[in-house]
Amino acid sequence: MRGGGAVRSGEALAVSQASRVSMQEVADRAGVALSSVSRVVSGHRDVSPVMRERVLRVVADLGYEPDILARSLRRGQTMTVGFVVGNIANPLLAEIALGAETRLREAGYAMLLANSMDDPALDSAHIRLFRQRRVDGLLLSLTDDRDPDLAAELARANVPAVLVDRDAARYPGVAAVLYDHASGGERATEALIELGHTHLALINGPPASRPARERASALRRVLRRHPEAAGLVRSGAFSAQHGESTMASLLAQDNEAVPTAVIAGSNQILVGVLRALRRANVIIPKDLSVVTCDDQPLSELFDPPLATISRQPHELGEVSAELLLEQLNGGPARSVVLPTSFRPTESCAPPRQPARRRRGGGG
Repeated sequence: MRGGGAVRSGEALAVSQASRVSMQEVADRAGVALSSVSRVVSGHRDVSPVMRERVLRVVADLGYEPDILARSLRRGQTMTVGFVVGNIANPLLAEIALGAETRLREAGYAMLLANSMDDPALDSAHIRLFRQRRVDGLLLSLTDDRDPDLAAELARANVPAVLVDRDAARYPGVAAVLYDHASGGERATEALIELGHTHLALINGPPASRPARERASALRRVLRRHPEAAGLVRSGAFSAQHGESTMASLLAQDNEAVPTAVIAGSNQILVGVLRALRRANVIIPKDLSVVTCDDQPLSELFDPPLATISRQPHELGEVSAELLLEQLNGGPARSVVLPTSFRPTESCAPPRQPARRRRGGGG
């Protein structure tokens, strides 16, 4: 018992000694200005690699740890950021959150994540919770960016905020990082029509989601330019269940009505689409051409690899965090638009049956 107590006392002493190391001692040992140590420790990017390495080596040697509580009291900041996520079960949102947390951690901020589980009421509840916890800023990947309660909650929070691929029109003064979903979506639709497809279907996410709205709009714009083609939009949850049930119902139609090409509106929807196709013994692309939205980590192992409307979620998270940091450092709220692209593969081919002329328009 005494031995164990002695070890714990020794550990406590070591921690106590380390905690007494000041930033000035680090600066003196490294032979740099106090402000240089502050920039390195806070993750400021305006530091040369040589300076950063020198300071971090001394930090490690001395066991220096920033006094976060003291710094928070001094600055009037908690050094925390709240991230409201529509549904963290979505791998895309998890990747976005990872990108944001990586950049925030570099700047000395901790990120608190709240999962709304596709419930708009929880979006507002989480914003209230983060306000009570006095976070310094908010990142918002909302379930429904059109919810009338959200603008009032954001106003009450009164902290810098960034909308993550959500419509900023209702939120004046709030920064946003948006994807140009039209660019990738239109290229994919044009490519399918060029192959001879005249009956397309988009198995889409919910209209409450900006990406789903933008993808549907992109499909309809292309169809208006091609009166020989028609398209259906089937909206629902970003879920395998929606993908599976919708794909099954499309396959159950009369042959004349079955689409010859399908765009899956998310990786989760894609899982259900592939289940339905396998159960119906549909061969890609012999019987049906398939395009998916967002890169699937195992897509290169599919046979054939899937054509993809692609974006970079990790980059989206990083840019969202960067825009928030700009505001926390006194800069204005601004918006950034990131591109999407289309990567064609062998999962798209000319339709098996001769193209049938149809009346244009979207469903």
